[in-house]
Amino acid sequence: MKDILLVDGYNIIGDWPELKELKDTDLAGARDRLIQKMAEYQAYNGWEIKIVFDAHMVEGVGGKYKDFLVDIIYTRENETADERIEKLVGELKNIETRVHVATSDYAEQSLTFGSGALRKSAPELRVEMGIVEKNITREVAKQTKPENMSNIPLSKEIAEIFDKWRRGDR
Repeated sequence: MKDILLVDGYNIIGDWPELKELKDTDLAGARDRLIQKMAEYQAYNGWEIKIVFDAHMVEGVGGKYKDFLVDIIYTRENETADERIEKLVGELKNIETRVHVATSDYAEQSLTFGSGALRKSAPELRVEMGIVEKNITREVAKQTKPENMSNIPLSKEIAEIFDKWRRGDR
């Protein structure tokens, strides 16, 4: 079964302490950091990730982009992230696809749950992300141990560069 995680971008940014603090001085940086974290989550879990941002927080008309293999969706003017997420749940939910919605907006959780999606609060996602980051760190450390290295010796710095390339980091 395929899993898709729809993330209410600004709701998560407003809940996670490290992103909330960054948002106060650099909103674009907070968005980028969330996208990077969700790319790691996607790479580790194999889920498709779509992050939805309200258009009122950014200039221009809504659009859809891909960054780090994560779908980034900016709503159209006068459309909220909640409305777009509800629409996406209806489009994506089927017998072969589980749709998860990450938000701490209670009304949004209720509506999406009623539409057949699974809900995940911002704190739950933060805890899961912490576990993913620890597991990735453990796997990278295990892969960079001398007994797990190929016949070609790599410095720790080069191994880290290769790991960033593997994850799609720039």
